Amino acid sequence: MFRDTFVAGLHRSLAISEDDRNLRRAAVEQIRRSIPFGAFAWLLTDPETTVGNAPLAEVPCLDQLSRLVALRYTSARRWTSVAPGVPHRPVVPSSELAQFLAGFGKYDVVSLAFADRFGWWGFLDLWREGGEFRAEEMELLGALAEPVTAALRMSRAAMFVPSDCVRERGSDPVVLLLDRDLAVRRQTLGAEVALRALLPTEESRRPIPAAAYNVAAQLLAVQAGIDAHLPLSRTVVAPGEWISVQAAWLDEDIAVTIGPVEQRERWLLFCRAHGLSDRETDVVVHLAEGDDTRALAARLHLSEHTIQDHLKATFAKTGVRSRRELLALARGG
Repeated sequence: MFRDTFVAGLHRSLAISEDDRNLRRAAVEQIRRSIPFGAFAWLLTDPETTVGNAPLAEVPCLDQLSRLVALRYTSARRWTSVAPGVPHRPVVPSSELAQFLAGFGKYDVVSLAFADRFGWWGFLDLWREGGEFRAEEMELLGALAEPVTAALRMSRAAMFVPSDCVRERGSDPVVLLLDRDLAVRRQTLGAEVALRALLPTEESRRPIPAAAYNVAAQLLAVQAGIDAHLPLSRTVVAPGEWISVQAAWLDEDIAVTIGPVEQRERWLLFCRAHGLSDRETDVVVHLAEGDDTRALAARLHLSEHTIQDHLKATFAKTGVRSRRELLALARGG
């Protein structure tokens, strides 16, 4: 009965807003009422690479955030190491991460990843000081997985808007240079504006380069053989405005580049967020590239009637009524 009440309350919280930050804030407060915790970190992730972005967090070590991020990515129990929807403890006793956290208090940490067959949408870490999460609380936390995953994916889908609704922003890429400890050594002009867009910050404060920390930490994880996903994360900073953040080695430093998402990548993200099948995705991508029904049928070795069926299913999932509307959303800016 309590579980049902908890899940019903969560559904009400998730229905408050399609905006992912408000959605997560509402969910956090709902969770806190039933599963007390002191600190938390909730990141969205690139659905393909699983790399984090857009953090919402209250942690006691903000002044050492880069170290925390690096240790979280290079931990043996990252969010990608356990089946999605299964709460687990990511901190291994005597590990570097455990030693780091011990400097701030005696914390028990539980983690939950949100993913479905269309991709990875985020993960949540809860911290409790001075006591452990109980088995029944872990089970209750697991009940979050399905509704939260669906809500996060839908919040991504809602950020695809027609091109005439997308505001223009400079297209020059931004570069930050980080050392191996993820300290920012240098950055190009425009970096502060880009970082503030990725993680809204008061004008009186310098923006936290969390997006850069995440892709750089993933690069370290790849180098250590802990995870093989690309050090790349794509996210949205305003309706229709998708940004790519990626990291690469530059001699002994890490170069992080921030720039617009390529069109084909945008189309594929659009299809993932709207829960399209592989075949529906093929239809959307080739349609966006300029194919008509006959060309699509020939390319995909399907009948024109089957192509129409796939389009009807796609219209229903994306909430449009025509190819014109579909392409306006998929292509965006």
